[in-house]
Amino acid sequence: MRRFTAFILFLAAFLAPVMLSAQTLSSSEVHLDPDTVEQKIDSTLSISLLTCSPGQENYELYGHTAIRVTSRRDSIDIVYNYGVFDFTAPNFTWRFVLGQCDYLLYGEPLVLFAQQYYLRGSWVMEQVLNLTPYEATYLKEFLSLESLPQNRVYRYNIFRNNCTTRARDAIERCITGAVVYPARPRRNTYRSMLHQFTKGHPWAQEGNDLLLGTEVDTLITERDEMFAPIYLMWYADSAIIDNGRGAFRNLVLRRQILLPENAERQQAAADALPDFPLTPRIWGWMLLAVGLCLAVYEVRKRWVCWPVDAVLMTLQGLAGVLLTFMALFSVHPGVTSNWQVWLLNPIPLFFVYTVVKADRRHQRHVYHAFAAALIALFIIFYFIIPQDFAQIILPLALLLLSRAVVHLLVYRK
Repeated sequence: MRRFTAFILFLAAFLAPVMLSAQTLSSSEVHLDPDTVEQKIDSTLSISLLTCSPGQENYELYGHTAIRVTSRRDSIDIVYNYGVFDFTAPNFTWRFVLGQCDYLLYGEPLVLFAQQYYLRGSWVMEQVLNLTPYEATYLKEFLSLESLPQNRVYRYNIFRNNCTTRARDAIERCITGAVVYPARPRRNTYRSMLHQFTKGHPWAQEGNDLLLGTEVDTLITERDEMFAPIYLMWYADSAIIDNGRGAFRNLVLRRQILLPENAERQQAAADALPDFPLTPRIWGWMLLAVGLCLAVYEVRKRWVCWPVDAVLMTLQGLAGVLLTFMALFSVHPGVTSNWQVWLLNPIPLFFVYTVVKADRRHQRHVYHAFAAALIALFIIFYFIIPQDFAQIILPLALLLLSRAVVHLLVYRK
């Protein structure tokens, strides 16, 4: 069961970055009566934004956000967490692939929430919000109602509707006035931000880059950057509340470390992960080097190693099936504009049998001229297409081009 759970969580982390604009799905919209809130005002309430640092597992790389609610009057200390999902739900993996995965809001005691971050060695930063008693009571009541079974479900979206953006939106909803965040002179793209969090995890980064298209390479706004927990923490530190009548106050009253970082636990978690000795970039160029050596040998001997073509064409076609499926059937806009489909597409699967058959008979096949032209055009446009490609794409394109050229040379008249 633990292995299955780990697999599902890895798949979730692998696919989460492609969830760009699925519509919010909440079972009901929560409405509060201002008079009711007025009657429940608790002057001892304290509301905090909690930010948890990234962990080592793939699904932990981006950190986490939650809201802490404490009251001396009612003796409560609850953390509201928008990042809960049920991987035992029917068709969970399939719905995740299609971008139709639902997440839940749960309230739990602080000690239970903090325990998981203590065990993995992550720090937890607490930013106590500068709210009026009415605003704090409003937010408490809103979170309490939204965490009810009939209200807690929402359609997850890593960039626009995740645990961090939901927490931010809930806080903004309770405030009388507007929250003004600082402007940044340098703007990011979604991909550049994902790279920041997957630095040191090259295979997770490669998986993201293979699935994501040009839409994550456009510049985003400061508000868009708040999908990342640490970025929301930074923005909240400098944010102010404008009540619209010339009065301003800081959003954050004070900040404190709720849970300190533990480097030993972090290192232990990192050591427990599978170790891939080479990066995708190194693997790609190594395969290209081996392929070019084989190509030289084949041209000199006027002989083609058809098993290599069978394996490469099959893998190329299967990767193409995945990218094409995501582009056609997934609701993730980030995968619909993926130029890597030019290279990785299902076409080779339709020709692999006849190509191998022709190779074994030492005959030419029209596929190789078609493939050489298509791949050569891709390489030419590689440097001007407005997309950051996966690291393995260029050496793979050169390898596939070399295979097509070998056939043209060996079987030339």
